[in-house]
Amino acid sequence: METRELRYFVAVAEELHFGRAAARLGIAQPPLSRAISQLERRLGVPLLERNSRAVTLTEAGAVLLREARAALDAVEAADRRTRRAATGRGDLVLVTKAGASSELLAKLLAAYAAEPDAAPVDVLLCGVGEQERLLRTGRADVALLHRPFDSPAGFDTEELTTEAQVALLPAGHPLSTRPSLRLSDLADLPGLPLPTWPKPDGTYPAAPGPQIRDHTQLLQLVALGRCAAVLPESCRSLVSPDVAVVPLVDAPLVTTLIAWPPHSRSRALAALIRTATRL
Repeated sequence: METRELRYFVAVAEELHFGRAAARLGIAQPPLSRAISQLERRLGVPLLERNSRAVTLTEAGAVLLREARAALDAVEAADRRTRRAATGRGDLVLVTKAGASSELLAKLLAAYAAEPDAAPVDVLLCGVGEQERLLRTGRADVALLHRPFDSPAGFDTEELTTEAQVALLPAGHPLSTRPSLRLSDLADLPGLPLPTWPKPDGTYPAAPGPQIRDHTQLLQLVALGRCAAVLPESCRSLVSPDVAVVPLVDAPLVTTLIAWPPHSRSRALAALIRTATRL
């Protein structure tokens, strides 16, 4: 299979519409249809079910979509890492969610900078769920992930910290003075819906809460009385006096991981990981 064919198939599989997929790819629809049909003939299986009303994925098509995304990410990562190697740049790119693990990250960067022969570290702050994609496509060398919210599948990892979660409420809310809360206490609070976070494909689930991209945006909305939230306990260092923090007794624990591609052979990255595990 050619990468061109895989890109064509991914576009059709994600759009489930040949016209929209062709527009997204910047090509005409007939050659796109021919390319997909040729791919199906070569594989010997139908990838799409087509009728006058809709296009849907077959079971084989769903498998190829998953595999094609991984293959295209690998090609993009190889391209980026090869170009970076050619420039002679020895810096590392670390990606993490904006507003997450701030205290841990500051300690890690300071400790690593004190190491002999430490490489420069560029910190890339991203929205929720973007660290995995940036790591897979070679835009980042290492990431801080947070289980159970982020998936470490396909990466090498080391656990750094585990912490409880807390409820964030506008200061002055009747629940803000309680010594602890349960998750059920936050369900259906009048005027304070829980936010919705993007799914791995970037879309949001259908829910009444505000759509959130990062922790900074979330903290501001809580302070304004537009929503409540559940975050790891380390967020205490980030909240303003307008936000109350109450422990949650039944929320799952959050584990912060440092993650990197399993095939990496960077000595600078290895030194950064050793520093992180010592902390």
